[in-house]
Amino acid sequence: MEENFKMIAKCFFGFEEILEQELRTLGAQDVEKGVRMVSFKGDKGFMYKANLSLRTALKVLKPIYSFRANNEQALYKGISGVNWSKLLNANQTFVIDATVHSTYFNHSEFVSQKCKDAIVDQFRERTGQRPSIDKQYPDLRINIHIDKDQVSVALDTSGNSLHQRGYRTATNIAPINEVLAAGILLLSGWEGQSHFLDPMCGSGTFLAEAAMIACNIPANINRKEFAFEKWKDWDNDLFDQIINSLMKKTKEFHYTIKGYDKAPSAVSKAKDNIRNANLEDYVTIREDNFFDTEKETEGKLHIVFNPPYDERLDIQMERFYSSIGDTLKKNYPGTNAWFITANLEALKFVGLKPSRKIKLFNASLEARLVKYEMYEGSKRAKFQI
Repeated sequence: MEENFKMIAKCFFGFEEILEQELRTLGAQDVEKGVRMVSFKGDKGFMYKANLSLRTALKVLKPIYSFRANNEQALYKGISGVNWSKLLNANQTFVIDATVHSTYFNHSEFVSQKCKDAIVDQFRERTGQRPSIDKQYPDLRINIHIDKDQVSVALDTSGNSLHQRGYRTATNIAPINEVLAAGILLLSGWEGQSHFLDPMCGSGTFLAEAAMIACNIPANINRKEFAFEKWKDWDNDLFDQIINSLMKKTKEFHYTIKGYDKAPSAVSKAKDNIRNANLEDYVTIREDNFFDTEKETEGKLHIVFNPPYDERLDIQMERFYSSIGDTLKKNYPGTNAWFITANLEALKFVGLKPSRKIKLFNASLEARLVKYEMYEGSKRAKFQI
């Protein structure tokens, strides 16, 4: 039996609870929520499974060592305390990502350099050879985190951020990050239980993520590579076994997922990305202006979208957001509509009272995810018996 070990899944602010739930559902042990991260335990197979499956994780780290250091000599000595030849050969490559919150160390670049020296010197002393740095395609990605005088050393199991799912080759001016999109969908309660619409679909990210959630398709099944595939203990048979097991748990979806965009170029890109993700059977996309549309399906409709705000496109903010409110109110009864915006001023013009507001960040911009409930008939009538 493989030993269980501790791992840390990193996430965006506001997604900690969803990520915690994802990990519990997957079968993680000792799950503990932190700030922008959730720690858990599992074995090597679970490490593969977490990277393949987690929708709201940006990276999965495997801590291997920790020590205290309040100067560069102590840092060098601490890093030298790891037997790096167990993880890396002298003819391989590595890179160090450092994050520093400490009065003892001012610059992450300096920390990276010092840690690199310690690793290289250890190899040179033992073998006469040394591994080299490769920032693009390293064989081993090492994560150093310093908080005050506490130094944590972890291996990055994922490699490139897990938002790089592998299906999105074409994007528009400001595409929404895939992990952010998945998190928003899960926060909105989307599970594939109704029809779905993204009326301003851009390059189709919400559509792809919505379809994968609805069908329980692993989020990163289309990804080309994970960092752990270059590790010394890489187990290709176990990885294939995990993929087969996950794909057996996919499910059928009995509703529609539709996307509109008024830009022909966006529609074309979105269709390409949906095709790349092998989701054409579930998603239809067409050129249309949301403000000229109305609800086309019976029963509940779940709408999620990312309208433009001034940072991206030149639009008349007041009129645009007021049109969103008017269109939802007049043309989309029986709908739960969610959208994210970093233009908090613009929300005033929607003219509807949101039933929920959730603080999130879109890149560095503080944003709000808002929910508007459109009832069939009047709201009062809904509550009358």
